[in-house]
Amino acid sequence: MTVRVLLAGGGTAGHVNPLLATAQRLRERDPGVELTVLGTREGLERELVPRAGLELVTIEKLPFPRRPDAAALRFPARWRRAVREVRALLRERRIDVVVGFGGYAAAPAYRAARLEGIPIAIHEANAKPGMANVLGARWTPFVGLSYRPTTLAGEVVGMPLRPEITGLDRVALRDEAVRELGLDPERPTLLVTGGSQGARSINRTIVATAADIVAAGWQILHLSGGRQTDFEPADVPHYVAIEYLDRMHLALAAADLVVCRAGSLTVSELMAVGLPAVYVPLPYGNGEQGMNAADQVAAGGALLVDDREFTAEWVRARLVPLLEDADRLAEMASASAGAGATDGSDRMSDLIERAAATRRKP
Repeated sequence: MTVRVLLAGGGTAGHVNPLLATAQRLRERDPGVELTVLGTREGLERELVPRAGLELVTIEKLPFPRRPDAAALRFPARWRRAVREVRALLRERRIDVVVGFGGYAAAPAYRAARLEGIPIAIHEANAKPGMANVLGARWTPFVGLSYRPTTLAGEVVGMPLRPEITGLDRVALRDEAVRELGLDPERPTLLVTGGSQGARSINRTIVATAADIVAAGWQILHLSGGRQTDFEPADVPHYVAIEYLDRMHLALAAADLVVCRAGSLTVSELMAVGLPAVYVPLPYGNGEQGMNAADQVAAGGALLVDDREFTAEWVRARLVPLLEDADRLAEMASASAGAGATDGSDRMSDLIERAAATRRKP
């Protein structure tokens, strides 16, 4: 019997990539499965979903109002319209199960599924759940967690990761990665990234201290991010700046230590491949990034530093000595690998299949 699945979510890579990894695993397990992705026209799903060979249906981006203003007054009508559109899609495609990953498209999908009597499965990527998934979790027992948050009931399934990550042999791929990225095969590599959008504070501190890092015998692969229009790369040898890299597995294969934000997907990928990290969580939001990194930090595989403390002085006093301590870096790498998991796609697929089995056929 053909199972028809609507995968809802998007916006950032942290929502889109787990969705795509789950979709790929569902197809591998059942080539006859019918998959439709629900997203918005503004998110990364607009590019990544069609590239993965999946159909993308879009609805209006609908941020939940956080203050009493004109947008809040318009929200109820826009919400009802979005839910109506998704309900029509569910009927047209005869969807058996709705799977949400958070983001703007997820909340209307959960509500529509609830009204249509269609089972819901949810994946929550962050240690602190987002608003859409908190809403959806009221209507389903099938909730998969990457971490164990205190406010959302569910089972820990881990992060669904792409095969390029779960099957990555960093040692075997390193020579090719170094060559492709224009790096020096004789130097260890510090990978710096703020995600697809970039992180201005990390960028500025690394540029200011690039000479100190290179003087410690390292080289820098700096992924600056596509939205950092004011970014000026460092003018030192053994420093390579790239705005955006879609073959991220090459960067991970070349890297020996990573400086980055602590998004859930990033943390899960680094633990899966056994890379130590210095995490600089976002200085705003609800604090979930620091919680995301807690397991790796507790295991000894990462350091956590506040954004306001990640200065040139901190790099010279803390990061450079770490770069010069090969034994400690090896211990951190081992601890990172021990804290990671690579079967999140399978475990999330199991959850979805259990949810779909509860669908009562007319």
